[in-house]
Amino acid sequence: MDINYLWVFLMAAAPIWELRGAIPAGMFALHLPWPWVFLAALIGNILPVPLIMLFLDPVTRLLSRIALMEKFFNWIFARTRRRTAIVEKYERIGLMLFVAVPLPGTGAWTGSLIAFLLGMSLKSAFLPIAVGVFIAGVIVTALCLLGWIGALIAGIGLGVLAVLGLWKI
Repeated sequence: MDINYLWVFLMAAAPIWELRGAIPAGMFALHLPWPWVFLAALIGNILPVPLIMLFLDPVTRLLSRIALMEKFFNWIFARTRRRTAIVEKYERIGLMLFVAVPLPGTGAWTGSLIAFLLGMSLKSAFLPIAVGVFIAGVIVTALCLLGWIGALIAGIGLGVLAVLGLWKI
């Protein structure tokens, strides 16, 4: 097995980066075939979900004893709570849709954090998050396979979302 697939896997498992960055990196920077990049990124992005859901509570309790870490957790939890509307309204379908949108801050890590903050169990949250990751992976892979046209579509989509976001203000 090529070590580059491990890099794709690790990039996809990392917060913020997730498969939204791992798939383009694997395809364009590492020049790997897209089906294997998709599979490595999918597995890498889904793997942290049970770990987050099972260990977030004890880890935050332990680390919150340190004042700086308590401030960090308060900040990240408050920031995440502001994004829970769709999940609160549509529950599991909302969680899947939230994770499926391939935008920064909407992946498996944030979806797992939202599920945790809303008191969802791993059993009820895992499948919607996994399906959302799969959908996001298909979208990102398709845009990458379209090349410049995919980049143009993604750019227009992000531009429209930015304008709509500014319009709300």
